[in-house]
Amino acid sequence: MEFREVVRKRRSTRRYTGQPVEREKLQRAMELALLSPSSKNTRSTRLMAVRDLKRVHELGKLRDWGSSLLEEAGAAIVVLGDEEVSPMWQTNASIMATTLQLALVEEGLASCWVHVGDYQTLKDDPESQRSEDYVKELLPEIPANYRVWCVISIGYADYTPKPLPEYEGDERILFVE
Repeated sequence: MEFREVVRKRRSTRRYTGQPVEREKLQRAMELALLSPSSKNTRSTRLMAVRDLKRVHELGKLRDWGSSLLEEAGAAIVVLGDEEVSPMWQTNASIMATTLQLALVEEGLASCWVHVGDYQTLKDDPESQRSEDYVKELLPEIPANYRVWCVISIGYADYTPKPLPEYEGDERILFVE
């Protein structure tokens, strides 16, 4: 698949068939994502594939909004950053998460970014548990020095997403010449 086609096919998919995702497909996508650039080549990002469907679906409770799509996903990848290695760990993790989502398209998989960051589990309760703490409790395999940036839901889409809107013109692209 050509790069242009991969980019055009990548859509945020929020409904899945629930079919488990093959380990080999996740492995290949993660290996490509590991080639992502990072600030000063610090390589501060780590990926954790979760194929245990019970825990994948429990990840759907990391927030009371915008994460329930994980309850139908066939796998998830937790994108982690080591803030001791780079002060740019969040940027590095974002770059890798984006590359990962493109690599998943090439594997015939659908995905959606679920942000963890500094959100609370309950949107309207600033005193509720932090989403990152929820993920770390659910996945005690995460090393203590890693921060959780996002979770990528992965699976086989149970629908065909609408195509992207047509090119909007020059208002989004600027040149200084």
